[in-house]
Amino acid sequence: MSILGTSATGIFRRKPVDQVEPEELEEGGGLQRVLGLWQLTAIGIGGIIGAGIFSLAGAVANEKAGPGVLLSFLIAGIASACAALSYAEFAGMIPKAGSAYTYGYVVLGEGVGWFIGWDLLLEYTAIVAVVGIGISGYFGFLVEQIGLNLPEWMLGAPGSDPDQPGRVVDLFALVLCLLIAFVLTRGVRSAARIETFLVWLKVGVVVLIVGLGVFYVNTDNYTPFLPFGWGGVFAGASVVFFAVFGYDAMSTAAEESTSARKLLPKAIILSLVISMVLYVLACLVLTGMVKYSDVDPESAFAQAFESVGLPWIATLISVGAILGIATVMWTFMYAVTRVWFSMSRDGLLPEWFAAVSPKHRVPVRVTWIVGIGSGLIAGFLPIAEAAELTNIGILLAFAVVCTAVIVLRYRSPDIERGFRTPGMPIIPLIGVGSSIWLTTYLTTVTWLRFAVWLVIGLVIYGLYSYRHSHLSPAAGGKKSAAGS
Repeated sequence: MSILGTSATGIFRRKPVDQVEPEELEEGGGLQRVLGLWQLTAIGIGGIIGAGIFSLAGAVANEKAGPGVLLSFLIAGIASACAALSYAEFAGMIPKAGSAYTYGYVVLGEGVGWFIGWDLLLEYTAIVAVVGIGISGYFGFLVEQIGLNLPEWMLGAPGSDPDQPGRVVDLFALVLCLLIAFVLTRGVRSAARIETFLVWLKVGVVVLIVGLGVFYVNTDNYTPFLPFGWGGVFAGASVVFFAVFGYDAMSTAAEESTSARKLLPKAIILSLVISMVLYVLACLVLTGMVKYSDVDPESAFAQAFESVGLPWIATLISVGAILGIATVMWTFMYAVTRVWFSMSRDGLLPEWFAAVSPKHRVPVRVTWIVGIGSGLIAGFLPIAEAAELTNIGILLAFAVVCTAVIVLRYRSPDIERGFRTPGMPIIPLIGVGSSIWLTTYLTTVTWLRFAVWLVIGLVIYGLYSYRHSHLSPAAGGKKSAAGS
């Protein structure tokens, strides 16, 4: 019997992934293995660094934590690292697309795998839309700076601004979603080169912020360091946690990595470490340049440099924010298409979606569907409503992966692992606890919408996925070793 396969039936049946060799994965999946260590790391950084620095740092410093915002990032980073180490162990053991969906399917069964995969389809797509709306705001600011007056109807979704009832669509956000989908359909090698360039450009902007800002730091601004107490620090951590989890999306690139077992664990850890160092340094500079009570919650760094007589840096930061946050859209649109591809290739969704372009070797159909879907959300929903569709699925995925790594370590301790999570089982348990704790900060509306999406998923699973799964007796298990 397979090490990972079992005699379990029904929703508890598990994929015998250890029967699938890397060569079979490449031939059966049709994806192209072209991503090296630094391209993978760039995808991870692209998903992590974005709104966290350019938006959340200022808002949390001003409203919740003061200079202690750097502790908020550190606490969030430690909690996220516990999950990251669990992801790294799975990435070094199961070189397959699908991330948390695949890991849950392998260890905890098809029901859990479906639950996480279905959830991530919505969460990742919504993240793309929300980030697109955010970039659109920066775009509008830059357009005003150069003196252009665009028609009001194209500057936002209906209801996005009560003072502007004439708004019809956020055209820039919609078009940007379609543009990123187009780039992704051109092939992962070309798309990754663009993503890598923009990511390192973004890192350069952050380094510039830190390198120049340090000369304008006034240490008196660090007093009081915790004006809102430790409660404010922890509340801030619950907010900025959502800025430190992009590596989970990067783990969906397993089947397009040149050596997933060796490179993915390194890339996951590298991307989180680099991002956390930049986050902490940026927070130190921001709260040192400006008193926390005077920090602009919306454009913190631009305002900080303008206050010290460097307005040109403020403009550069706005441009960097647009380019940098766009990489977050790229990472999560890439991720959702690979999760969808994996679920379809397993038979849980129609295999029509798993078709790969013969020329570019990417799942073109699902890429365009996600591009159009995220574009419609970005174009016609206000950012607050779109944002309510995110967050909960990521936290639950973290809890599932951290639980699964514990279960598999004790169930099958002898499986070859390219990386082993240290501090077993304490570190994964911290990851589980942190994720569940942070879900308590989510609104009732978020839980209700999540429940509705889950019910829809359960109906689809019951009517279609359960019977069409490659592990279903009706399918004869004929693809259980080669699917996904």
